[in-house]
Amino acid sequence: MIDLNQYEVLTFDCYGTLIDWETGVIEALQPVLDAHQIQLSENGILELFARFESQLEQGEYRKYKDILQGVMQKFGEQFGFTPSAEELTALADSVKYWLPFPDTVEALKILKQRLKLAIISNVDDDLFAFTAKHLQVEFDSVITAEQVESYKPYEQNFQVAIARIGIPSTKILHVACSIYHDIVPAKSLGLSTVWVNRRFGKEGLGATVPAVSNPDLEVPNLKTLAEMIQL
Repeated sequence: MIDLNQYEVLTFDCYGTLIDWETGVIEALQPVLDAHQIQLSENGILELFARFESQLEQGEYRKYKDILQGVMQKFGEQFGFTPSAEELTALADSVKYWLPFPDTVEALKILKQRLKLAIISNVDDDLFAFTAKHLQVEFDSVITAEQVESYKPYEQNFQVAIARIGIPSTKILHVACSIYHDIVPAKSLGLSTVWVNRRFGKEGLGATVPAVSNPDLEVPNLKTLAEMIQL
């Protein structure tokens, strides 16, 4: 068990950890698939999303809106349809409407009373600006993929964050739902990590690709972490 009192800054992955992106992804993709008479389970949608997104993020940097358009194109290629202009932007257009998990906002408000909070997210600046309104707390630092021009799990996203936050990495605790995007690279740089296992009790890996690591702490939600830090 790690000593939660030793940290000064909590860094968060946003989408999947604070924001229920899996619901957002399904609600954006399901109508497109229905329109083309494609039957696919929710887990199937998420698994393909995870595969396509990770493939596109490994190439030359493009804004996340373009990544999401690429994901929709790949769904079309997979199932033999050509997305309309409206369908092509459906995922990117939906991000501003993705909502926090029920426990997120209250937990962030509690944590903000004791610690500085930062975001390290695979997103564009303007998309996060919409999301920030839903989260209802002011973050001390926000590091996006657009600013770094690369996507997690590349270590440089975390290196930039550590440098910008400006305190020893031993005082930073990274909190995330994705082993692949976050826990693996954060651990490789010596950061302590909390795995928020939002899919506890569910089948499949959801919207992330498989990866293996050993987080320092596992919690089922952010409320649990806030309660532990309050003790």
